[in-house]
Amino acid sequence: MKLTTPTGFLKKHNRLIGLISLLSLVVLTSTIVWPVMAAPAYQAPVDTATSTATREFSTTPYERPVIVITSYSTSPNTVTPGQDFNLDVQIYNAGETQARNIVVTFSGEDFLLRNTGGVLAVSNIFPGNHDSFTQPMTANWALVGYAYASINMTISYTDESGNAYTGAFVLSINLNVPKSVFATATSTPTVTPTPTAPPLQRPQLVITGYESDVSPLQPGLSFNLKLNIENLGNALARRVTMIVGGGTIAAGTTPEPGIPGASGEFTNFAPLGTSNVQSLGELPAGGILQASQALIVNVNTNPGAYPMKISFVYTAENGAAVIDEQVITILVYALPSVEISFYRDPGPIFSTQANLLPVQITNLGRKSAVLGNMRVSAPNGILENNAVLVGTLDSGGYYTLDATYIPDVPGPVDLTFTIDYTDDFNQPRQIIKTIPIEVLEFTPPEEPIPGEGDSGAPILNTPETFWQKIGRFFMGFIGLDSAKPTQPLDVPLEEKPVDNGATESRPLKGP
Repeated sequence: MKLTTPTGFLKKHNRLIGLISLLSLVVLTSTIVWPVMAAPAYQAPVDTATSTATREFSTTPYERPVIVITSYSTSPNTVTPGQDFNLDVQIYNAGETQARNIVVTFSGEDFLLRNTGGVLAVSNIFPGNHDSFTQPMTANWALVGYAYASINMTISYTDESGNAYTGAFVLSINLNVPKSVFATATSTPTVTPTPTAPPLQRPQLVITGYESDVSPLQPGLSFNLKLNIENLGNALARRVTMIVGGGTIAAGTTPEPGIPGASGEFTNFAPLGTSNVQSLGELPAGGILQASQALIVNVNTNPGAYPMKISFVYTAENGAAVIDEQVITILVYALPSVEISFYRDPGPIFSTQANLLPVQITNLGRKSAVLGNMRVSAPNGILENNAVLVGTLDSGGYYTLDATYIPDVPGPVDLTFTIDYTDDFNQPRQIIKTIPIEVLEFTPPEEPIPGEGDSGAPILNTPETFWQKIGRFFMGFIGLDSAKPTQPLDVPLEEKPVDNGATESRPLKGP
């Protein structure tokens, strides 16, 4: 038997081994790769319990105005506490539609809002357009030592369909910080305490109350405006001057001579008797004084609430001129002017009898008046048809009411006439007038006794002669009284004795 070595075996069967290797490689590849390629793609599990809605995004943009702030600045750039400055703001409409009815409102305690009261109206802004406005302010003295302060700004507006929108913003204002230098005795590092600013010495004049000596105020009336002024600051106010209607002073000037007070508002109220500028002297810290100003309401003023600006110009202890501006509100009414009277003489009024009261109300004002119910009342007795609704009464027009009054007892009686109406501020009011009358006692007339004359005394016929009859005939012929003469029984009788001793009474004969 012939033995074959491994090397020889390999050389002999080289092709067979290569074929077997190739087949093994193909089998291994199909075992690993083919399951991966044939496996189905992974699918997320579907929740069959609930159905999910497919959200479709609209390609149309939401159309509305959007007002944003593009820039703002102050003039000057840095503000000193107690200084007047202007805040300039520029806004931009970043929306798709026009912004209308734009109203800007400022609020905060760090800055005093001047001239506008913190409310500004801005014109309509089209999409992509800008607009700007300016708000005058005064920095509060309490901001000394701060580097900046903030103020709130709110912008409200509507779109073309009337939908309202509001945007709130916070604006930061840069402030001047006083510089302080602290020296140390040695170069040894020591802890330096934080410096505190000394309390600011400044007066502050505020109107704590005011009233008018005439109430209610109507067009054409003159009145005295009384003001209670208090110094709420911590320093003395020197040479205080009050300017009714508002006034201004130039920066760095003293308020002694030439204070401009003629630039105020005097359309509805004008000074009377004196000018609108008054000197009040000095007012210490915590002090209170009273001032008055004579004014008159313009006859063309319509009823309403009117603000009045009042300025106080004074000198601080450091000699700087300071102005404090205040605003008060004065109400003006247009009450109806009517007269209540009798349109004719009612005549004598008797007790226990029905008496007619011819009442008339007349509008003496220059405008028509809308009146409510008019009533007539009395302390005693019965009144009938004593209430009526008047309504609109033109200027110079009148309205009548015929009431019936049955008084109980005689004597003086006060008739009260009341008219209800609503004033210009929707408050109920009344017009009350009293008219005194005299009630007489009713006495029934006496009926005459049958068989008696008008005088109530019995009539005695007197004998008539022939010539008296002739005379009566001719008197009746010419149209004169031809009645037979008579004589009442109260004429003294003449007593004449008769034969049986009695006496006979006969009328005495005349001379």
